[in-house]
Amino acid sequence: MARAKRVYRVVFHNQGKVYELYARQVSHSEMYGFVEIGDLIFGERTAILVDPSEEKLKGEFAGVKRTFVPIHAVMRIDEVEKEGTNKVVALGGNASNVTPLPFPVYTPGGDSPGGGAPS
Repeated sequence: MARAKRVYRVVFHNQGKVYELYARQVSHSEMYGFVEIGDLIFGERTAILVDPSEEKLKGEFAGVKRTFVPIHAVMRIDEVEKEGTNKVVALGGNASNVTPLPFPVYTPGGDSPGGGAPS
């Protein structure tokens, strides 16, 4: 009996937007600190109805074999039974075209801001 291919839903944030993508391959990357997402799935079977947001995503990822997302940007990865609609949702608040530097998940050396030993 042939085993069905796995489908993953990956939710991550990038430049003030939350992306929800469906893919067949998700793994840790050889590049330290990145998640590798490959074989993206777009809704080919619904050719009668065209979703403009999914078409925009399809254009953004046209020609992409694999994409690498920083691990601190990943919000959730789920293995699902079947693919859904890919989408991008803009986060509220003050939108900016300046990307902030990533902050560490924990501070080495204790609870004090900036890490290190408290003075």
